[in-house]
Amino acid sequence: MTKLNLKLTSKPIVTYYADITQKRQAGFWTEGNVSPIFGTLLEHCAKSAGYLYNTEHTTKVGKRTIRFDAAILTQFHLRYGVWEAKDSADTLDKEIQKKFASGYPNDNILFQSPDQAVLIQDGREVMRADLTQPQALIDILNAFFSYVKPVYDEWERAVAEFKTRVPEIAQKLDHIIEAEYKKRGNYTSAFDTFHDLCRVAINPNLSKDAVEEMLIQHILTERIFRKVFNNDKFTSQNIIAKEIEKVVDALTSTAWNRAEFLRGLDHFYGAIEITASTISDYNEKQAFLNTVYEQFFQGFSVDVADTHGIVYTPQPIVQFMVRSVEELLQREFGRSLADDGVHILDPFVGTGNFLLRVMEEIRQMNPSALPHKYANELHCNEIMLLPYYIASMNIEHAYYEAMNDYRPFEGICLVDTFELAEARQMGLFTQENLARVARQRASPLTVILGNPPYNIGQVNENDNNKNRTYPVIDGRVRDTYAKNSKATNRKAVYDAYAKSFRWASDRLTEKGIIAFVTNNSFIESIAFDGMRRHLAEEFDAIYILDLGGNARQSGRGEKVSSVFGIKVGVAITFLVKRSPKDTPRKADIYYYQIPETGNKGDKLELLTDVKSAMGITWQHIIPTRDYLWLTSGLDSQFETLMLLGEKVAKKPNGNGRDHHTIFKTYSRGLETTRDSWVYNFNLADLQENVIRFIETYNSEVDRWHNRIRREITLDNFILSDNKRIKWSSRLKECLVRGQKAIYDVSRFRTSLYRPFTKSLAYFDDILNHRQGLLPYFLPTPATEAENRVICVAGIGDRKGFGCLITNTIPSLDLAFEKAQCFPLYVYGADGTNRRDNISDWALGEYRAQYGDDTIGKEDIFYSIYALLHHPQYR
Repeated sequence: MTKLNLKLTSKPIVTYYADITQKRQAGFWTEGNVSPIFGTLLEHCAKSAGYLYNTEHTTKVGKRTIRFDAAILTQFHLRYGVWEAKDSADTLDKEIQKKFASGYPNDNILFQSPDQAVLIQDGREVMRADLTQPQALIDILNAFFSYVKPVYDEWERAVAEFKTRVPEIAQKLDHIIEAEYKKRGNYTSAFDTFHDLCRVAINPNLSKDAVEEMLIQHILTERIFRKVFNNDKFTSQNIIAKEIEKVVDALTSTAWNRAEFLRGLDHFYGAIEITASTISDYNEKQAFLNTVYEQFFQGFSVDVADTHGIVYTPQPIVQFMVRSVEELLQREFGRSLADDGVHILDPFVGTGNFLLRVMEEIRQMNPSALPHKYANELHCNEIMLLPYYIASMNIEHAYYEAMNDYRPFEGICLVDTFELAEARQMGLFTQENLARVARQRASPLTVILGNPPYNIGQVNENDNNKNRTYPVIDGRVRDTYAKNSKATNRKAVYDAYAKSFRWASDRLTEKGIIAFVTNNSFIESIAFDGMRRHLAEEFDAIYILDLGGNARQSGRGEKVSSVFGIKVGVAITFLVKRSPKDTPRKADIYYYQIPETGNKGDKLELLTDVKSAMGITWQHIIPTRDYLWLTSGLDSQFETLMLLGEKVAKKPNGNGRDHHTIFKTYSRGLETTRDSWVYNFNLADLQENVIRFIETYNSEVDRWHNRIRREITLDNFILSDNKRIKWSSRLKECLVRGQKAIYDVSRFRTSLYRPFTKSLAYFDDILNHRQGLLPYFLPTPATEAENRVICVAGIGDRKGFGCLITNTIPSLDLAFEKAQCFPLYVYGADGTNRRDNISDWALGEYRAQYGDDTIGKEDIFYSIYALLHHPQYR
């Protein structure tokens, strides 16, 4: 039960009556004048109670569509309550009767006119309030938000239980599957056949464990699809489900009983089925099923959710993007989503939200066009089993609702979209699935839209949860986005969403539109300068709606402002190609940033209000020569200044040739990826950690190179215990090469770990992930006495510019992210052969500028450090 914290003196109540009084005195006393004021109060109450407030909410009753002034929704998008505003001239009781006669719900509905309100709950009037009396208003609001719907209450408890129970149930099921497989019977044969299909269709390196996980997903969820959609033929009609059922049949042909095993989850299944039965509108049922899907993965597999970026796209974003694509098609090409020949693809369909909205748009414009579009020109791909099932059923049911005619949707493929770019022949499960993929490949796409996965890679190598590599797509990214980047670290450009842009850009060979909602880091990050260049050269027009939400950049450190409830920023991008791909281009780039002052609801409401990209007042961007797009606040003289350093001048031995840069070479700070192991303020503790780590690592080297099962993969073999070892990609490379770590007391060094905070560190090329050129800047403790290193924030740092100087090994994130380090001197690896790092070219420039031949390189070094702190320069 929710209790609103409303008093007569509460600001929302005081504001409501002040605004109402003003309207009454001005003679504005109709529903249109008063209802927005009441709606604002209601929205405040909804948010304070933890509910969602949705204006102009629609639902279907039979064939009729009902539109409420507002609906209050639970966190699971279930309808909690409804508000209906009526005019002061209306007889409220008669209006209530009319609404119920037309099919309005009577479980928790608040009718309101300027002077009074009536609350109906479970079919009876429970309260009537005189709204001229503040306490009466508070009482009826409290009653409205205190309503408890038994079904919903039971559902929320079941969800909480499900998230905690499903990992245990899945693990038990996994043990059963493993035990049956070892018996080498009919089940083993059926599983191996299915495994071969999966490897051909999804990933040639797909492990047996991953296929078992698919099987577990199917067993745990197929009842949901049958019951929620009232479709008992689901497992026999769906081309993928029936293949999996063959494996399940072989599994259950022994003593194992599926129904008996899953009895422990009957409570959860029952709650889903009962709650779904209360939902008559199919759109609401789809939203409900999306929630089930998200909750399942949060309980079942956090790793799967992470690598595939499982985030449900809010409906206002979907509507905004589809409307925008329709209007851009009309404006740019004189065509429509409903036109023959306009092929539309969602390459990462998830649960089908984008195609559902496309179908609705087509139906609204030209209902007679939908059958042809549905059968021939709507396409989508999904790599994961659960969303594939949901999308199939969502799309098929939406078509049935629209046309009163059931047809299987043959435009959906169970396939890895990135795999479609690879050259190898694909079997793709079944002949039906293969035929669908072949048809999609042959289709001349006009629109590619959707929500690609965003995930640059696992944070912890011990998690064994890597993103897959794709030779063709990764190669295309390497030869375009990465090749033309000036960034030193270009790892970010291999993020899945950047690969999605690369794939879609290559796939859209003729004129058309790409519309993606993605991570927004490509807009500003230096690592994406090459990507920005190629987008501008491969398209004629680019529209970027920056939704913000980067928790670190905003300084809010929370997810409240993100439209996806995540910590990274989000942007909607439209790319327009007006002619075939070989045509030279220079795109017109348009940008708009939603202010970061609001929360998720405010941003989504703005998208609803503007309706489409045509409702945005765009800023025309003129990129710099280095492909910076956001240049607001940058001084135009900045590009004319002398460069501190440039990566083309760097040499591995720290002896860069003279370019027109002040410093010959530079390096990132020390990146260990295992600070807790190799950093410590106490020498004895650090020594103990290092010895323990080296012993574990060297033991793993021996185990790996002496293993009997040579076919096993490294990630499935090595120890993944965070208390004993912390892996990184570099450490795994050393293991594969057979490199053993050596304990050497001379490698205990002093490091500037944080501002004015020195710590002991174990400076070792195996135990440190990346040392960069630091072994040539401060190779020995003796060099600390004479050398100095200026450390500045790396380009694209989210914490702002910073500058510190040190004579000890600087850490990568000492005060800011990606510290770039510029030394006064460089040395040989043994600390001898000291050389100046200030270039002769810079010395000549300084002496000429000041007319003073006594200026030395050390003078230049310290003057730069001073300049970097000068307020006017900064």
